[in-house]
Amino acid sequence: MMRPASPAAPQELDAWLIWPALALLLFGLVMVYSASIATAEGSRFTGSQSAYFLIRHGVFLSIGLIVGAMAFQIPLRVWQQAAPWLFVASFALLLVVLVPHVGRSVNGAQRWLPLGPVSLQPSELTKLFVVLYAADYTTRKIADMDSFRRAFVPMAVVMLLVGGLLLKEPDFGAFVVIVCIAIGILFLGGINARLFSALVVVLLVGFVILIWVSPYRRERIFGFMDPWQDAYGRGYQLSHALIAFGRGEWLGVGLGASVEKLFYLPEAHTDFLLAVIAEELGFFGVVTVIALFALIVQRSFVIGRQALTLDRLYAGLVAQGIGIWIGVQAFINMGVNMGLLPTKGLTLPLMSFGGSGIVANCVALAILARVDYENRLLLRGLRL
Repeated sequence: MMRPASPAAPQELDAWLIWPALALLLFGLVMVYSASIATAEGSRFTGSQSAYFLIRHGVFLSIGLIVGAMAFQIPLRVWQQAAPWLFVASFALLLVVLVPHVGRSVNGAQRWLPLGPVSLQPSELTKLFVVLYAADYTTRKIADMDSFRRAFVPMAVVMLLVGGLLLKEPDFGAFVVIVCIAIGILFLGGINARLFSALVVVLLVGFVILIWVSPYRRERIFGFMDPWQDAYGRGYQLSHALIAFGRGEWLGVGLGASVEKLFYLPEAHTDFLLAVIAEELGFFGVVTVIALFALIVQRSFVIGRQALTLDRLYAGLVAQGIGIWIGVQAFINMGVNMGLLPTKGLTLPLMSFGGSGIVANCVALAILARVDYENRLLLRGLRL
């Protein structure tokens, strides 16, 4: 007879997942401080306190770790039962943030809900809840994965509704990440190959149309194609990011010695944190960050595949969905910083400044660790 599960012990957690995640979180704390000192000192909003962003990021990180520890205690079956309701809640928040005088607008984007001294960004929670919902949907529809009407259409309608709200904010980057999560989980769940191919083609055409009908998105594409043609206008962010990479060379100019963060590179502590890392720590610093992200994504797919072999479809899809989320968002952010992709307002997961993103990332990693923990219990013959 299987014995009841005991509380998690250190040896029951995947060290190749936990340590890289902690390394990125702590490294991000250091780099957010380094990248934000000049901005904090030069802003009346922060009271000219050099440690303003460090303190806030540290608080968000502490909250994320505490909430993550609580989330780890929740069995996957509970997450599965709650997934549809969590998704509905995230949809409601995306509606609320668009209500005039309720959602807060920054730089022309209305993405935040003010909650006293902090702000909630619903799109960050939506990414997590889409992982949980898409995995639950695929699990329930696993017998209908060959059906266009029963498998594809309902998920497509839901994603279009969510996408419409995100594009109203506008938050095109979050929309791309969420779509990748949804179609990735459907693909892993065994959706018909022809349906999947048609879906990819439709999405690509849709993205092209969304870019073409939006003047500011077109400007970003043109700025990406040749940032030096208008280095003080539409190519400003990318040109300074590339300068930061060029100055860093192999070993960087030294921690804290970045010049680009001194009011040249916009959003240095959020969207363009990797450019500051490249300038201060050089090629080897960037490669280290990439390797840590690659390891987390690799472990998520290993953990997911192990869950699938144990006949735990929902847990396996959740684990791999989290890997898709972190991998796609990190890839887009890095691509933007390096000039490989058009400029898009996406932070670097686990590292960039931002309360909602850090908390959502910590909860996602805690759920991933829970999948691994339950796998290990089953392999040892214990009851969940």
